[in-house]
Amino acid sequence: MLLQELVVWKLKLLTFINGIPQFVLVATLIVLVLLLFKKKTPTQPWWKDVEWPFYAKQLLSQPEQVLFHRLINALPDHIVLAQVQVSQVLGVKKGVNFYEWNNRINRLSYDFVICRKDCSVVAVIELDDKSHESKDRIEADKRKDRATASAGIRMIRWHVKSMPDEITIVDTFITLLPTEVRS
Repeated sequence: MLLQELVVWKLKLLTFINGIPQFVLVATLIVLVLLLFKKKTPTQPWWKDVEWPFYAKQLLSQPEQVLFHRLINALPDHIVLAQVQVSQVLGVKKGVNFYEWNNRINRLSYDFVICRKDCSVVAVIELDDKSHESKDRIEADKRKDRATASAGIRMIRWHVKSMPDEITIVDTFITLLPTEVRS
């Protein structure tokens, strides 16, 4: 008798299961498995009680500091920004895959960005040193140069061994400056 009831119960279960769409069964199983393995979430994030491992870094190298002060002195009517992410200066045109193109400039930065008082970009400056001679850095510089040129922004590259003085900086920017500054 017990065996017969068990067989009948199994047939009823199979009939019931066959009447339910498969995706409902799969979804139900997934939810059950997730509930079984779900960890109890702590009331406070793990990082709240942990000392964070950060320290303040020097923003500019010694040669960059020298050039920064020369730029400020040579271009007093302009804003000089240092260590600016390329993605803060360049945007991706509509109609193309934003992520694909933004990833090409992701994590790149300009040493200096020279802006007018309205924060529009006049030019960007890279101060190259020995680190720019590695294969990876050469490729990154090519991407940066091409992206900058495609946006119509002038890229100026100076080598740390031949860093310009204030007069050379003014001469370089003379065609980019408003006519009232040139006189």
